[in-house]
Amino acid sequence: MKRIVGLLLATVLTSSGFSQMSMGVDVFNRYVWRGSDFGNSASIQPFLEYSFTDVTIGAWGAWAINGAPGGNENDIYVMTSLGPVDLILTDYFFPEYTGSDHILDLESHTIEFAMGTELGPLSTTLAMNISGDDDNSTYLELQYKVLTLGIGNGFYSRDGNFAPVNIGVSGKKDNLSIAYIINPDQETSFLVLGVHF
Repeated sequence: MKRIVGLLLATVLTSSGFSQMSMGVDVFNRYVWRGSDFGNSASIQPFLEYSFTDVTIGAWGAWAINGAPGGNENDIYVMTSLGPVDLILTDYFFPEYTGSDHILDLESHTIEFAMGTELGPLSTTLAMNISGDDDNSTYLELQYKVLTLGIGNGFYSRDGNFAPVNIGVSGKKDNLSIAYIINPDQETSFLVLGVHF
């Protein structure tokens, strides 16, 4: 398994179609994703992407400044487009760094397939867990300019049924972003500040 993964990565990174690398880091006062808080802490979130031909592969992480295990995440993803539709396959991994993490144990990963598109000022995203989640949790998000509405079931909502979990308004200026987010299902709200480098 290790040899196959290594061979695939080497093939991708040395492909003659390789064209671009991008990287950066975001710092948030807390990590809120799809209406839920992870780690109850400020969060550092680096990313690294390689693009070649019509495919992008990348790695993204979140690291809770207070060391909370629920705030640590290390994902890899593959993106491509079919016409106006973007397709994304993401492997979510939540390491605790206690010596008991097993990255090659597939049962400790959640795999999500997502697709999204833009129709003028309206963008839509539909995502479903296809492995590592018995509920196949599904999330649908509509974004119109600065307004966001997200609904989800499975682990997104308290009772597992579809519910609004992410209602928000956001703004950006230079390298700063701010979002006010309400999660009606959890009866809570967040004001999230991000600095992007």
